[in-house]
Amino acid sequence: MITKTVRGLAAAALAILPLLSAAPAQAVEVLPLADAVQELPLAAESRDGYERTKFKHWVDEDRDSCNTRMEVLISESRVEPTIEGACKVTGGEWFSYYDAVTLTAPGGLDIDHMVPLAEAWDSGASGWTAARREAYANDLGSERSLVAVTAKTNRSKSDQDPAEWLPPLADARCTYAVDWVGTKLRWGLAIDQVEADALAALAEGCGQETVEYEPAT
Repeated sequence: MITKTVRGLAAAALAILPLLSAAPAQAVEVLPLADAVQELPLAAESRDGYERTKFKHWVDEDRDSCNTRMEVLISESRVEPTIEGACKVTGGEWFSYYDAVTLTAPGGLDIDHMVPLAEAWDSGASGWTAARREAYANDLGSERSLVAVTAKTNRSKSDQDPAEWLPPLADARCTYAVDWVGTKLRWGLAIDQVEADALAALAEGCGQETVEYEPAT
């Protein structure tokens, strides 16, 4: 999949923080994809009360002048990105794994929430605090939570789950299933029965794929 060296280094730095506080480190879980699907709780979905503004996103959490979108663009560029001003990414090279398209202009990219904000709301985030929803919408702690892809594929996906939409590139679908399931497990989100059936069917065709995730705190 996409190389995310910068984000990996940031995650490594963040991993030191539990040593400096009383909060215990979360154990990394690894499960076969089919088993990981079974670990997701089943629940009916409801979009009652959803508004996108309830997930504050593209913030500058570490106050380094780079908001979340810029952080992902920097992290996922396959070459040294061009950055202007305080932190505006104007060039680089990105591989959109949904459709195997390489881009050099960031204007053609969207930063996709692997599990869309509306789907997260439906699946449990409606009961979260505003702070937890903000943390979800800006999750740089897992490379699968946010991914730079072509705007065309992101907008085609919209707020649909894997029962309704899969990447147009067939070879990307197992990776996508792993990323989707891993994100839902990381954040304790549920699936409905139709989604569960679609994910189970995907897992059957994905061989020995495994899901590795660390629960979000």
